[in-house]
Amino acid sequence: MKVRLQKYLSEAGVASRRAAEPLILSGRVSVNGQVVTRLGTQVDPDRDQVAVDGWTVRPRRKLYVALHKPPGYVCTRSDPQGRPVVHDLLPPEWRSLFTVGRLDRQSEGLLFLTNDGQLALRLTHPRYGVRKTYEVTVTGRVNPASLRPALDGVRDRGQLLRATAVRLLRASQRRSVIELELAEGKNREVRRICARLGLKVERLVRVRIGRIPLGDLPPGRWRTLTAPEIKTLLGQV
Repeated sequence: MKVRLQKYLSEAGVASRRAAEPLILSGRVSVNGQVVTRLGTQVDPDRDQVAVDGWTVRPRRKLYVALHKPPGYVCTRSDPQGRPVVHDLLPPEWRSLFTVGRLDRQSEGLLFLTNDGQLALRLTHPRYGVRKTYEVTVTGRVNPASLRPALDGVRDRGQLLRATAVRLLRASQRRSVIELELAEGKNREVRRICARLGLKVERLVRVRIGRIPLGDLPPGRWRTLTAPEIKTLLGQV
């Protein structure tokens, strides 16, 4: 399957698609030994040999990683305050991967990391509505009827926050566990919804992204997504 030369160079890590254009126009890129200066040139990644300044370049292998983020870690490659970062849990050669969305420091659960920028954008952009599911432990016994405003939508700091689904999983006098499903993923949205409902969050775990569950992946451990899982995600977006 052929792709535009700009996309090929971007996926090879040479430059962004926009930054690749002047490279092509200035005659620094060749395909099968022939200099190419026409934008939009199509190349076959499996057959054609692309070079920049005489050096052959190839698209990087796309990686899709599922990580069980423990509490206390931040979703950045480095932290000026010296806090643990999720990349500390990955092999050193994967530090270039970026997180698909975020979980706040005290939240835990399923987090994707990848070098596929297009998929990452589509998994996080509200337009595509990929749903994320959370299990939230809150203080005290919850009345199921009190969760209804989460479906209708609550306002916080000028934003409308709304869950696409909510249900009470279990409850006791000391604490209750509720399940919330969101389609947008605004900043700290689950915690903000709970605060507007008068609920004190004790623990927040993301248990599913789209159709991919956290499953029995232990905290702090990772696994690569399977081919069927990747196909499922691509199909959803």
